[in-house]
Amino acid sequence: MITQTCYAVEPWALRGLHLDVLPQSESVFALSNGHVGWRGNLDEGEPHGLPGSYLNGVHELHPLPYAEAGYGYPESGQTVINITNGKIIRLLVDDEPFDLRYGRLGSHERVLDLRAGTLTRTCEWTSPAGTTVRVRSTRLVSFTQRAIAAVAYEVEAVGGPARIVVQSELVANEQLPVREGDPRAAMVLDSPLEAEEHFAKNGRLRLVHRTRRSGLRVGAAADHVVRGPEPTTTQCEATDDLARLTVASLLREGERLRVEKFVSYGWSGTRSLPAISDQVDAALAAATSAGWSGLLAEQRSYLDDFWARSDVEVDGDEQIQQAVRFGLFHVLQAGARAEQRAIPAKGLTGSGYDGHAFWDTEMFVLPLLTYTSPDAVAEALRWRQNTLPAAQERAVQLGLRGAAFPWRTIEGSEGSAYWPAGTAAFHVNAGIADAVVRYVAATGDERFARDTGVELLVETARLWRSLGHHDHHGTFHIDGVTGPDEYSAVADDNTYTNLMARANLLAAADAVELHPRRARELAVDAEESAGWRDAAEAMHVPYNHELGVHEQHAGFTRYQRWDFAATRPDQYPLLLHFPYFDLYRKQVVKQADLVLAMYTCSPYFDAEHKARNFAYYESLTVRDSSLSACCQAVVAVEAGHSSLAYDYLHEAALMDLEDLEHNTRDGLHIASLAGTWMALVAGFGGMRHHGERIEFAPRLPERFGRLAFTLELRGRRLRVDIGRTEATYRLVEGEPLTIHHHGDPLTVDADKPHTREIPLLKPRPAPDQPLHRRPNNAGATQN
Repeated sequence: MITQTCYAVEPWALRGLHLDVLPQSESVFALSNGHVGWRGNLDEGEPHGLPGSYLNGVHELHPLPYAEAGYGYPESGQTVINITNGKIIRLLVDDEPFDLRYGRLGSHERVLDLRAGTLTRTCEWTSPAGTTVRVRSTRLVSFTQRAIAAVAYEVEAVGGPARIVVQSELVANEQLPVREGDPRAAMVLDSPLEAEEHFAKNGRLRLVHRTRRSGLRVGAAADHVVRGPEPTTTQCEATDDLARLTVASLLREGERLRVEKFVSYGWSGTRSLPAISDQVDAALAAATSAGWSGLLAEQRSYLDDFWARSDVEVDGDEQIQQAVRFGLFHVLQAGARAEQRAIPAKGLTGSGYDGHAFWDTEMFVLPLLTYTSPDAVAEALRWRQNTLPAAQERAVQLGLRGAAFPWRTIEGSEGSAYWPAGTAAFHVNAGIADAVVRYVAATGDERFARDTGVELLVETARLWRSLGHHDHHGTFHIDGVTGPDEYSAVADDNTYTNLMARANLLAAADAVELHPRRARELAVDAEESAGWRDAAEAMHVPYNHELGVHEQHAGFTRYQRWDFAATRPDQYPLLLHFPYFDLYRKQVVKQADLVLAMYTCSPYFDAEHKARNFAYYESLTVRDSSLSACCQAVVAVEAGHSSLAYDYLHEAALMDLEDLEHNTRDGLHIASLAGTWMALVAGFGGMRHHGERIEFAPRLPERFGRLAFTLELRGRRLRVDIGRTEATYRLVEGEPLTIHHHGDPLTVDADKPHTREIPLLKPRPAPDQPLHRRPNNAGATQN
């Protein structure tokens, strides 16, 4: 964990450099557009924590080891690989390599500009031989030109002449650090790329490789604009894994050498070597035509539009203001140009979790994007549709109908080698269905609903109907599954799973009635649709009448409570210190499960049950997952614990900025970053969207003076501005919209703002947390 504030608190930027937390800062300063990802490594490549250049979907296969073979176990795992690194620009000053570990560092600063979409670096360094230079660099990964990343690198002689050599490189098969002991860290594959082509001429570089096992062809090309005093010379060279442009110049005091580097990427599992070479060359031509200033202008324009429809304003907490914008920026980077590829749990900021996508995407990331960048949501769900054949094949293997979407994957097939916390977590299916329903309700995109949504809803519904069964009373049960809480595995009637499956079944039945032609194409008849409704209406939701609370799963409240008093602070996360056997048979919750159900399926629970349920499970939840704090924040507000919600908001928001889980070095927690928005908009903003009903029940914590946010809804732009005692709703553009404010209907139009009072809510007694597991927010006031 970062024990001191590493980044200056600013509303629109992250600024700082601490070499002792360099691996974490490489994730924080990462740039991406959802297709290309560059970790925030220093320009010269060293020192580094984890080199990282990624292309969404590019992976290598590796065998999954099992002590004993078992039917249905996945045979191969998928791991994201570090592809050709195009960001390296090495500098030699009078034959001395520019390296922060040597010489004397006069000043050094890096700034992630959230409005410009750039990472800038300024540095003054004196070599061991006494020569001083000033280095300035700016880096971007383009939102508008999907295949392009670029760097502008400038060296100035300070206090005297300097002989300068700059080496701009494309490097494949970089040596990566080996990391052991943490199952969350990525597998490291040694030299996964086999060389197919190398080229260097007139400042243009190109390397093409192919992965050894997955058979994916990857191309990278670079071109340069060099400006320097006479004489400035250049030369090119290339080998299998290295292409290099070397620039040499003698700078007098105050003179500068500037290199603008444009890098393009492309990959395919089917296209030929010439086709990939042509593809990266063509992308490079478009980028160089725009030029460096053109790319900067396009980037700023794209982000101006994004922030106009997405910004969240927080008065009273500068740290949260910075954190929510940081989160919005990185979530955008994870999904903006993914375009029918997965959105991984780490985005393209690191190799954690092997680069896999989980249910995080649909339940945490896509809700934010639905109301801010809906096109990215449609593309993410089309990726799920494209992977349906693998999901259907998996369902057949498991003896089920429909589609069994994978717990973790890159290319669509199951990559989890651990059944209880993997395949048994069928709720990923319901998350996909939920994302479909939310997207269509928020956008009114009928073409998507017909062409993509219906098929996803039908195939997920078919799975639930075949996975569950009616007992002799006619009650529908779904047995032997794992819900969001991975400390309770292979259980019967998980409440979250059952309620989400219920919604999935009803949505599928509604969809086939609305689109009968599409239903016929998918061979859905009236009997099958009626069966879905019957299962949904008979769905069992376990409840303990003695305690007056819903059970996380059938029998959960009967289990022995975990001995928190005997658990030391250094024994968290529990999964790294205790056997799963012991975790599975105790009342202990890794991440919000029943609490999450009260948010996603809010209409099912009344206010009193929400309060009682929250208090009961709060005392059991240890938050050994980054997905928990934001969910607890949302429901804490509704349950009358505003101060506690504020603490959980801080934990979610600072998950990576303060490295609270000690693994930010492996990549950012994209879902937790999205959860910051969720805690603000759904928590303190009280937003709920179910079907045609959009409601807000805002309540601010004491530290906030104001909270304001914008949402995109069916072609409209709604602005919500919340103060201490009243909330104002304003339609920025679009036709009138009916919403609900604390249950009361309100039609908002563009003529004038509509302001309503916020009713008082009587605070409830503060619930207990497990020993040593209070919210990780030392600076906030806990209730």
